[in-house]
Amino acid sequence: MARAMYEYTKTVLSKVSFDPTLFCKEVQKAVRRLLPHELEELRIFIQSLVSQNPDLNQCLIYLKA
Repeated sequence: MARAMYEYTKTVLSKVSFDPTLFCKEVQKAVRRLLPHELEELRIFIQSLVSQNPDLNQCLIYLKA
């Protein structure tokens, strides 16, 4: 179940990556829902999205908390 939530989160983040505000909200939801080791994987995934869209960089702060 938890792995499915991680995959779902990646899908949602990919789809909303056009809007930094919406992306940040989804990152906050992910931080509440995912397991600690999944958050590390998510950080790597988000960094790849940030390389394509630098506006999303502001959302990394939610993963460091």
